[in-house]
Amino acid sequence: MRGFSRRPFRIADSAQQIVGGFLLAGPFVVTEEVWLLAENMSIIQSLATVLIVFGIGYAALYKAAGRDPEDEVDVGGIPARFLSLMLVSYGAVVILAFAFGAPETFLEDLSGIERHVVTAKAIAVGAVFSVVGAATADSVF
Repeated sequence: MRGFSRRPFRIADSAQQIVGGFLLAGPFVVTEEVWLLAENMSIIQSLATVLIVFGIGYAALYKAAGRDPEDEVDVGGIPARFLSLMLVSYGAVVILAFAFGAPETFLEDLSGIERHVVTAKAIAVGAVFSVVGAATADSVF
């Protein structure tokens, strides 16, 4: 399909991603099990989770949806749609986690850098679900 002109990435596409990302992230941000899981994850497991999010996002946008990343506008060599998807996937989880006070609620026995590290791990876990919602909304609508 090279040379076929695709619809350009628009702000409305990001809006769709935001709706999907927030929709699926919400229930996981407020689930104690996610925070306990994050507390017990190693750094390697956390990095693997980040790779899973990137892999799901790329596969959903460019393999399942049949888009060609070469046909899209890029920012520093990264397709704008993919960049938006990653920002939305992680951003939705960050916003909801702090809006609901999840770190203070679930990590009350931790402080300082330890609380920040576990919060980052929980955000990585939540992003697995957020990316599914964001990519699905982007691809369906």
